Amino acid sequence: MSSTTQQMTLDQVPVGKPVTVVRVGGEKVTRRRLLDMGLVSGETVIVQGVAPLGDPINILVKSYSLALRKREACQITVEVQV
Repeated sequence: MSSTTQQMTLDQVPVGKPVTVVRVGGEKVTRRRLLDMGLVSGETVIVQGVAPLGDPINILVKSYSLALRKREACQITVEVQV
C-alpha cells in the first residue's frame, strides 16, 4: 500500500486536515515573520478554522494557535497525504 501526497497552498486546506509545510514564500519581511513563528519546512500544521469570508485562517503549529491572513496563507506551500 503506497500513500501519495498532494501539494497546495495553506488557504486551500480543509479544516482539521494535518499538513506538512514545504515552502514559505512572500515578501522578505512577511516570510521572516512566518518562519519566526514556526512555519518552517517539515513542520506539521493543522487548520483549526476559517472565518466566514475566508479571512483570517486559524492554524495550530507547534502546539499553539496562530491566525493568518488569507494573503499570507496563500504564500505557504504544504503537502497533504491523499
